[in-house]
Amino acid sequence: MTTQRPRGRGGDGPNPVDVHVGQRVRQRRTLLGMSQEKLGEAIGLTFQQVQKYERGANRVSASRLYDLARVLDTDINFFFEEMHDEVAVRSPGQLRGLAEQPEPYEAEPDPMAKRETLELVRAYYRIHDPQVRKRLFEMTKALAARSDEVIGRDPEE
Repeated sequence: MTTQRPRGRGGDGPNPVDVHVGQRVRQRRTLLGMSQEKLGEAIGLTFQQVQKYERGANRVSASRLYDLARVLDTDINFFFEEMHDEVAVRSPGQLRGLAEQPEPYEAEPDPMAKRETLELVRAYYRIHDPQVRKRLFEMTKALAARSDEVIGRDPEE
């Protein structure tokens, strides 16, 4: 049996909680249509520092998290929402004292964190006519269902 070192500072990669918070920063920033550069300027950072936060390479301090929430017009809790239990238990603070370390967590790609998804949502809500929006929504669902039929997948998955 091999023992995994806890991930995080001094470990072999970024803390999974830091990665989750960074993904949520990126998600909110993208939904607002804000560039990394503009976010950095608003909180006194370079866009490279924002990139490091979004990757989870740099840990976000409490004061910086407060600034991010203010600039991104959201509550601090937003950054921790939708965090899976597997992420929380892999935080080094949670791992201390455990005889066996859990297997390394490999996050499944979250389609809501993809730039394409976020840009699609933003574009969708820029359509002012509710009837056009509804027709686009129904068309998209129909195309997805047809695609599922072609590959033989259950559309409820």
